[in-house]
Amino acid sequence: MIERRYSIEKTMINREILAVGLDIGTSRVRCVIGEPDEDGKMNIVGIGQAESKGLRRGIVTTANSVVESVKKAVDEAERISGVEIQMATVNFSGEHLRGESKSGVVAVAGAGREITDEDVDRAIDSASAIQLPTGWEIVDRLPQEFIVDGQDGIIEPAGMRGARLEALVHLVTSPSAGRQNVVKAVNNSGLEIENIVLEPLGAATSTLTDEDREYGCALVNIGAEITSLMIFGRGAVQHTAVFPFGGLNFTKDIATGLRVSIPQAERIKRDMGCVAGYLMDEEEKQEVIEITPVGRKETRQLTKEILCDILQPRAIELLQHIAREVSRVDAQISSGVVLTGGSSAIRGMVDIAEQVFDAPTRVGYPRKELLGGLIDESESPEWAVAIGLALSSMRSQILEYDMDGKSPTRKVAEWFENFRGKFR
Repeated sequence: MIERRYSIEKTMINREILAVGLDIGTSRVRCVIGEPDEDGKMNIVGIGQAESKGLRRGIVTTANSVVESVKKAVDEAERISGVEIQMATVNFSGEHLRGESKSGVVAVAGAGREITDEDVDRAIDSASAIQLPTGWEIVDRLPQEFIVDGQDGIIEPAGMRGARLEALVHLVTSPSAGRQNVVKAVNNSGLEIENIVLEPLGAATSTLTDEDREYGCALVNIGAEITSLMIFGRGAVQHTAVFPFGGLNFTKDIATGLRVSIPQAERIKRDMGCVAGYLMDEEEKQEVIEITPVGRKETRQLTKEILCDILQPRAIELLQHIAREVSRVDAQISSGVVLTGGSSAIRGMVDIAEQVFDAPTRVGYPRKELLGGLIDESESPEWAVAIGLALSSMRSQILEYDMDGKSPTRKVAEWFENFRGKFR
């Protein structure tokens, strides 16, 4: 009876924080439900995914279709986890996202010229006072560093003394309608939005280390129709860009070149695609793939070498386009390039990217040291954004509990102390 009471109490405490990440992509909607454990990890207790409909290049085009896709993914995650969710942290993307870094300066006028949180907010507001086109808005403000009386590289200026506070902030802007339509679609599916996080920032949360952010890296999230680039350095976001191409370009090339349907082309890409011919030996190059052209019943045969000849030029073209953007901003990426998203797992993408960027490259898998529970089911770069959103949700809730003096970890410790005290 005592053990059962302890189990019930512990479950209730753990589930005070329910972290939900909802990745609404152009090809798939993915939902991750997680709970914090005593070691600070997030235990994944539910995952769900559904075919995405009603989006084009990250923009909602048919709201009702998006609602249905979200419901299917959420229902699956709820069924697996056994819990019902009310809110989620949601990604935000779109080909119109723009990033630029600005600075703002304020005078510190408090007692003893001690910098307060209000001074920090004023400095960030000053940096954010930019002229925007009609119908546009700032969707995220990402502080890079602060400068106090000429001393730069400061991350947390509150509590320091100084007369002049300058904030360097990376601002991401977008047409207002894009965010509003995502909010409306999620709300119509029966969920409240806890927070909206930029898609590449979500991927970074689950895949990058502190060293990656500090020494500099380029995170490339390859979606179905758009690819987002986020460059990190000195522990903060230094640059953001979005490109109107993605994994669907590979699929369309296969469909056009082999005269097959888009679904068949997608399967061929995932199961047998390779973008680096030099990785295959002569025997593998001559392996036969059977296809069924559109409108025909009889099958045709082709070799893997032919398939690679279709995919490799496209991979080089897309990655060169991104590499030119990295070169344009003269970014230092000592930690290299991290590829996430479904198409990052195509064989040879890392090898081609290393040559194009002339930098170490790896596939960005969700970091196992941050996770527990259903990690095997979500061990893929496709899940990087959804898991990152759930991690962001968990951390923000823990921070809120700590600020309110209601830390779940503290409550577990206090309850267990009280429980043991009854039997001393």
